[in-house]
Amino acid sequence: MFSKLKVEESSMPALVAAFLARLSIEITPKQVERIGLLRDRLPQGTCVYVALIDPADIALQIDAVAAIRAAGLEPVPHIPARFVRDRDDLDSRLAALAERGQVRQALVLGGGAPQPLGIYDAAIQLLETGLFQAHGIRRIGMAGHPEGNPDIIKAKGEATLIEALQAKQSYLAAHNIDGYIATQFLFEAGPVAYWAKGLRDAGITLPVHVGVPGPATIKTLVKYAAMCGVGNSARFIRKQALNVTKLLTVSSPDTFVENLAKLHFEKPELGIAAPHLYPFGGFDKLLDWVSSRSA
Repeated sequence: MFSKLKVEESSMPALVAAFLARLSIEITPKQVERIGLLRDRLPQGTCVYVALIDPADIALQIDAVAAIRAAGLEPVPHIPARFVRDRDDLDSRLAALAERGQVRQALVLGGGAPQPLGIYDAAIQLLETGLFQAHGIRRIGMAGHPEGNPDIIKAKGEATLIEALQAKQSYLAAHNIDGYIATQFLFEAGPVAYWAKGLRDAGITLPVHVGVPGPATIKTLVKYAAMCGVGNSARFIRKQALNVTKLLTVSSPDTFVENLAKLHFEKPELGIAAPHLYPFGGFDKLLDWVSSRSA
């Protein structure tokens, strides 16, 4: 119904609703108490990612994955290479995720730690162990950076980001594993479209799940943008933050998601597949917004 077409303004609400029907959402291990809310307000089978920001939270991450599966949702744990000590550590962790949460999908990334805990510092090294498919994981996401990754670019150059995606795509294809790219969050669709075109020109055909910050105050969005090194698309948020009276104003991603929906339906060759939502302003606020745009 919504294959390649020119989006009319009158059809935008329906297109946004169709695009949001493909959503995934992210929690941290310590937000396990919110899983009941997600169960009640999201369709069964919705992908719920469990971030891992602190290696001390690995046991909590496994508990959260088990709770997500029990709630009828699809758990997707983050596996950062820099938080894995060695092959045995990865093997035991994947075994626990498979046993407790019947995990079939994972987001495998390098991780933001300055120094690795063990012998790995890149996602491709984890993939090449063969342990993911050995534990029944047949769908793997990898990190994408539409606005770049300052740490990697500074250390190894911008071309490294594309080369890493090419290597991971080749590995997944050779082992019959379904793959996709999940991006950092940002605030505008323009950089996503430009970056996705560059991926296609480089032979990277993986679908792209775009990080979208949910409704939150300007103050909160500025905080997360600074923490995560979000690039030029945050300029509007930073400009708003200069006005102290606007710091507690709630910003919603309506325009961003509308433009992503346009890219999804008008330019399928870019592979903009789905929104991945971050509840920076709280789960209730995010889910209320999703409901308001999904009617």
